[in-house]
Amino acid sequence: MADRAKALLVDDRRDNLLALEAILQGLPVQAVAVESGEAALKQLLVDDFAVILLDAQMPNMDGFETASHIKRRERTRHVPILFLTAADRDAQLALRGYAVGAVDYLTKPFDPWVLRAKVSIFVELWTKTQQLKAQGEAVREREAQWQRLTDLVDEAAQKLRAGGNTAPAEALELLEKARWGT
Repeated sequence: MADRAKALLVDDRRDNLLALEAILQGLPVQAVAVESGEAALKQLLVDDFAVILLDAQMPNMDGFETASHIKRRERTRHVPILFLTAADRDAQLALRGYAVGAVDYLTKPFDPWVLRAKVSIFVELWTKTQQLKAQGEAVREREAQWQRLTDLVDEAAQKLRAGGNTAPAEALELLEKARWGT
């Protein structure tokens, strides 16, 4: 399981990234800041994220195009995206954000406590998902071990049913394997 949830912060302005990092300070999340949509897509190739805070208005590849690429990738399509923008409360921009897969669209200035609360929820959901994945893997491992043990016991029983001079010794050897999980 990954050590700690990560939040990808994407904004073309360094001062905005520093402000976002300050807002997230103290939350159980590691902030990873990048200054372009292209850099965000590259970062998503190497790391898993609990949430993405994405500036809608950036030069070259804007937030909408970046989100569209993120949602097309199997590995990243389920990562929640929160759009952040300085643009007016233009309903069309918000609808465009939701259309490309955003879970929320916040206009600046936004309440930092609201942003912290939203990020906290997504971090908690990500953490629970990671725990469920780990538990599922542990169950699969136990089931495989149980199947190996069952197979060894069945084989030992077949040896005993078949009879013969060596059957008890062979059955005992199989049961010892089962006992020690080999």
